[in-house]
Amino acid sequence: MGKGPAMSSRSAVSAVLSGWDSIRAEHEQLYRDIHRHPELSHQERRTAGLVAERLGGAGFDVHERVGGTGVVAVLRNGDGPTVLLRADMDALPVREATGLPYASAETSSDAAGETVPVMHACGHDVHVTCLAGAARLLAAGTEHWRGTLVALFQPAEETGDGARGMLDDGLADLIPTPQVALAQHVMPLRAGRVGTHAGATLSAADSMRITVHGRGAHGSMPQAAVDPVVLAAMIVVRLQTVVAREVAPGETAVLTVGSLQAGTKSNVIPDSAVLQLNVRSFSDATRRTVLDAIRRIATAECQASNCPREPEFELFDRFPLTDNDPAATERVASAFGDLFGDRFSPVGRQSASEDFSDLPTALGAPYTYWFIGGIDAQVYDAAEQAGRLAQDVPVNHSAAFAPVLQPTLDTGTQALVAGALAWLAAA
Repeated sequence: MGKGPAMSSRSAVSAVLSGWDSIRAEHEQLYRDIHRHPELSHQERRTAGLVAERLGGAGFDVHERVGGTGVVAVLRNGDGPTVLLRADMDALPVREATGLPYASAETSSDAAGETVPVMHACGHDVHVTCLAGAARLLAAGTEHWRGTLVALFQPAEETGDGARGMLDDGLADLIPTPQVALAQHVMPLRAGRVGTHAGATLSAADSMRITVHGRGAHGSMPQAAVDPVVLAAMIVVRLQTVVAREVAPGETAVLTVGSLQAGTKSNVIPDSAVLQLNVRSFSDATRRTVLDAIRRIATAECQASNCPREPEFELFDRFPLTDNDPAATERVASAFGDLFGDRFSPVGRQSASEDFSDLPTALGAPYTYWFIGGIDAQVYDAAEQAGRLAQDVPVNHSAAFAPVLQPTLDTGTQALVAGALAWLAAA
C-alpha cells in the first residue's frame, strides 16, 4: 500500500532538513555578519551580494538588482508547482542597545542625506538567514521534491515600496507564476514557537501629513492671529473620537498622532502647523471610514478657526492589508503541526504592517504569512509569570530587540522548508 501525500510530505521534510546540521554553524555566522552590517532601505547591496553568492553556488539561477537591490533566485526541478518564498533585507535608523558581541555600530546616510545609526531592529537579518538556509537545503535535497522554487530577497520593506519596486522592474517576467507565496516574520514571542492566522493578519497602514494654515502674530497680540497651535491641538483631541465613535466595536483600528510641529519661539504665533499621523485598519471599509473622518475633522476645525486657507493632506508610507488565504494557511498549519507539535498554534492578528502582499496580489497567487518567536525562553517565561511582557520583552523596532540566535534560526529555516514542501510535489 503506497504512502499518501501527507506521509510523503512529512518524509520529504525530514529528509531535506537532515542536511541542516552540516550548514547550521555557517548560517549562524551569516546571521552575525548581517546583523553587524545592517543596511537601510534601498541600500541593501552588501546583504544582496551575500545571498546571491550563496544561492548561485547552490545551483539557483540568480537575478540581481531587481527593483534596485532585490535578489530573485530560481531553482527549476522538473514538473510541479512553483512556490515563492520571500524575505525582506532592510534595517532601520536605530542606534543598537543590545550589548551583543556582534552588535551594529554602523551609520549611513538616509534618504534626506542625514547621517543616522543603522540596526536590524526588526529581525530582517533573521528572515534573510532563514531563507538562505532553507533554499540551500531544498537545493541539496532535490531528489525529494519536484517543481520550481523561487527565493526572493526583497529590499525596502520598511518604507513600503520595495515589493512594488521589484514588480515595476519586471519581476513577473523573471519567474513562472507561483501557485503560492509564503513569508514569515520574527516576533516578540517565545523562541521556537510558530503561529499562523487565516484571513486579515497584518493591518493596512496609512501615514498622513496635515498642514493647517493660520495667521501669525506677536504672542502678546493673539487677536490679530489665527493660531495654528490651538487649531492643531483641537484636531488632535477630536481625532481621538474617530475610533471610539465612528468604528464599529467589532472592528479594529488604530489612529496615532505621532508628530505635531509648529513655531520656533515662545512669543511668536506661527503661520502654520504640521501634524503627522498613522492609521492601521483591517478592512477597506474601516480604512475609508477613518481616512475620511480625519479629512472631515481637520477641514471642519480649520473652518471653525476661520483659517485663511484650506488644510493640505498628504498620504505617504502606505502598506496593504495582509489577508492570508484560508486554504493556503490551513495547508501550512497542517505541515507545521506535523513538524513542530505543541510549539505550533494559531495566533491572533497583529497591528503591524507589511508590503509582502503586494507581490502575490500582483502575481495572482494565494499567500500566507506566519510568525516565529525570537525571545529567549527563560526571559519570556519570567516576564510572562510576572505579568511584565510589555515591560521586559523588547519588541520589534526597539533598540534592544535582539532575537536569540537559537532556536530562532532553526525554527525559521524549518518552517520555510516545511511550508514549501507542503506544495512542491513529492518525488
